[in-house]
Amino acid sequence: MNFLVIEGNIGAGKTSLAQKISEEYNAKMILEQFAENPFLPKFYKEPEKYSFQLELSFLVDRFQQLKTELSEHDLFKTFFVTDYFFSKSLIFAANTLADDEFKLYRKIFNTIYTSLPKPDLYVYLYVTPEKSIENIKKRGRNYEQEIEIDYLEKIQNAYFEYFKQHQNEYKFLIIDTNNIDFVNNPEDYKKIKDVILNQNHSKGINRIIL
Repeated sequence: MNFLVIEGNIGAGKTSLAQKISEEYNAKMILEQFAENPFLPKFYKEPEKYSFQLELSFLVDRFQQLKTELSEHDLFKTFFVTDYFFSKSLIFAANTLADDEFKLYRKIFNTIYTSLPKPDLYVYLYVTPEKSIENIKKRGRNYEQEIEIDYLEKIQNAYFEYFKQHQNEYKFLIIDTNNIDFVNNPEDYKKIKDVILNQNHSKGINRIIL
């Protein structure tokens, strides 16, 4: 394993899991710098007005970060682990941009996407939209409180559609985490860690319920 991606809907716990794995296995962690995006709070309040600016800025930021971090090999780290992958940009943009904007966006995405390394395993933490809302409220980020369940459902469906379209390219591991708490329960963390790192997964879509 050289490059592990941990994804999920908003509030799924992807960053928490990436941090725990990174600490235990001395992996180089790459976290999405979403908090620094000035368009994010504006987008949640006025999505139609700020969607293109938001998605384009995320595209540039994610590409620059991954391109830089993944090219810097650290002899003292075992592997890379991230809480997002570049394809996330396309998934979100497809649900927030108008058709003409998305066509332009996709051209830019396709131009730069091929120059990035691809993950050895792409983990998706599945929680219901209702569970996502519950987690979002718990962590209390002000700009996230405007998120609606319909938006989360659209994003979740877009991820699943992406997995279907690219199942011949990657190893996707979808883990249902609705009934576990890997952040606060050591036994639950051990379960999900073992599934990710100690089991073999075939190319395509692999599903596990914990």
